[in-house]
Amino acid sequence: MDPVVTKLEEETLRRRRRAIFRKRQVPVRLLIPNFFTLLGLCAGLTAIRMAIEGRYELALAAIVFAALLDGVDGRVARLLKASSRFGAEFDSLADFVNFGVAPAIVLFTWGSWDTPGTRGLAWIVVLLLAVACGLRLARFNAVLDVERPKWQSDYFSGVPAPAGAIIALLPVYLDQLGLLEVRSGWPIYFVLAYALLVAFLMVSTIPTYSGKLLGERISREWVMPMFVLVGALVALLVTYPYATLTIGTLLYLAHIPIAFRRYQAQMRAMEDEEAQRGSQGQSLPIPKLVVEQPRSDRMQQ
Repeated sequence: MDPVVTKLEEETLRRRRRAIFRKRQVPVRLLIPNFFTLLGLCAGLTAIRMAIEGRYELALAAIVFAALLDGVDGRVARLLKASSRFGAEFDSLADFVNFGVAPAIVLFTWGSWDTPGTRGLAWIVVLLLAVACGLRLARFNAVLDVERPKWQSDYFSGVPAPAGAIIALLPVYLDQLGLLEVRSGWPIYFVLAYALLVAFLMVSTIPTYSGKLLGERISREWVMPMFVLVGALVALLVTYPYATLTIGTLLYLAHIPIAFRRYQAQMRAMEDEEAQRGSQGQSLPIPKLVVEQPRSDRMQQ
């Protein structure tokens, strides 16, 4: 056998082995966003344990912490260009635990349910709350290749899962503040009705403001005020957690009709512009469209 040919074959084989080895390696930057998701999942599971033990302050803190991490992992993935299919699916499953199961367990274990018949009814309601969160996440993941004008990216379809979890716990905030005794008696029906309302808002198609377009760019003069504002919010959340969460929840609920009216106004303006151009016989311009993909904050566009 020709020794030159043998050396060439050996060199080719070594190159193939090195290529296969490189393919099996995963860059560390791809793992960093998943670490945030994993930390959020641990926070959600910890919230469930704290609720079972009756330590509701820690349970609420864990859910809020999970919500903050949920807003970070996607941005970290985009910053590091580390989006992946695995990260998208992992993030969705973690969201169901953190913002579907955990708030439902907190509400169920927090209520006294002393009124006859309310315990079974409460379990049905919290089940619906968790199921609504799961359905919302599934719907979000299933929306593939849906083209729509770019301005519609500034809106969510329904209340997103993290916001739904935070606002669903409003009765707990009120109880901790001593503003309303809602753990027994007739106010418990208010809690159940309110939880059903939140479940409906999550699975509905009511537009809610997302702020995605607002967060794309920020003027230089607003950089320092934004830092001050974020610092003030964190300080308020740490110092007066229940009051801050209550005010934030009420403001979020108040923004929904405003966002709905603004969305309808923008939709009518777009339709009127298209109708006017059509009546004048002008060719309609091709609008700038965006493609909504499942868990787009964690996947490559």
